[in-house]
Amino acid sequence: MPYKIEYKSSVSRDLKKLDRGVANLQRIENELGKDPDCGEPLSGQFKGLFKYRVRVYHVVYTKTDEGSF
Repeated sequence: MPYKIEYKSSVSRDLKKLDRGVANLQRIENELGKDPDCGEPLSGQFKGLFKYRVRVYHVVYTKTDEGSF
């Protein structure tokens, strides 16, 4: 079941600062859209969030009950 992906408004600004090879939303959406559990859960003050590694960067995301993250 594909999941709906919603981005914070700051994402496009942040991606402009990264190399095009890293800032590949299609790859991120393909991986997380198929399996949002592929990321690692965070702990401490970030408990409830997950991270997904893309080269040397991490995508930080959350999952909601509506099937989006």
